[in-house]
Amino acid sequence: MNAVTVIAGDGPIVLAQPHSGTFVPQDIAANLTARGRKLADTDWHIPQLYDGLLPDATIVRAEFNRYVIDANRPPDGATLYPGQNTTGLVPMVDFENHPLWLEEPGDAEIARRREAFHRPYHAALQAELDRVRGLHGFAVLYDCHSIQSCLPFLFEGRLPDLNIGTDNGATCHPAIEAAVANACADGPYSHVVNGRFRGGWTTRHYGRPDCKIHAIQMEIAQSTYLEAEEPPFAYSPDKAASLRDTLAAVFGGIQSTFGDLA
Repeated sequence: MNAVTVIAGDGPIVLAQPHSGTFVPQDIAANLTARGRKLADTDWHIPQLYDGLLPDATIVRAEFNRYVIDANRPPDGATLYPGQNTTGLVPMVDFENHPLWLEEPGDAEIARRREAFHRPYHAALQAELDRVRGLHGFAVLYDCHSIQSCLPFLFEGRLPDLNIGTDNGATCHPAIEAAVANACADGPYSHVVNGRFRGGWTTRHYGRPDCKIHAIQMEIAQSTYLEAEEPPFAYSPDKAASLRDTLAAVFGGIQSTFGDLA
């Protein structure tokens, strides 16, 4: 299996999907705990959730699971949220603080995975952003994520349904942040801007409005589109239909800002 899937579109929006993959090479899978092999922290069904909402978008998707290596973490492993619990470049524990490995991967193994998986994903993403910016004069990176709505190890209480991240406004034109927030406010879901999740490494690394690349992260509570937030993490078409309406409005809002970005 290829580590990365690229579907090139003609529009100015690039959908990054770093955490929806479920591929784990056999040698890596053999070292996962029984709990780890469930891949519980996957951003389940993100490709299906977004399918067809933006036909001219480019999609860059990591097919490898985040337990192999996390494509939304800095390659040097630096923490994204100092002082808060989080997981690393190659996570050693899951989102409930349970060990993932029978034997923790060492520095050499992490470096091997970085070259085999993390680097190709970001090379593909950078290439598509450059291509799209060349076509339109600007590019908008929309980073697609989802997570369980209640994870005490990572945050208190229940997560809002829709979590918009722009690193406190640094990663995109303010019109984009406002348009996305307004679209979320008009729907039936709770939302927050730059709350617990204000954008991971992808958003912060690529979001350079002065260079005509704008980035925004959407972290969705999985309760909004899964039958249940537990195995088998089944997709709920009924729940997802309503959420897709709101996401379509989000994309409409982003498209309305294109005049400000050119």
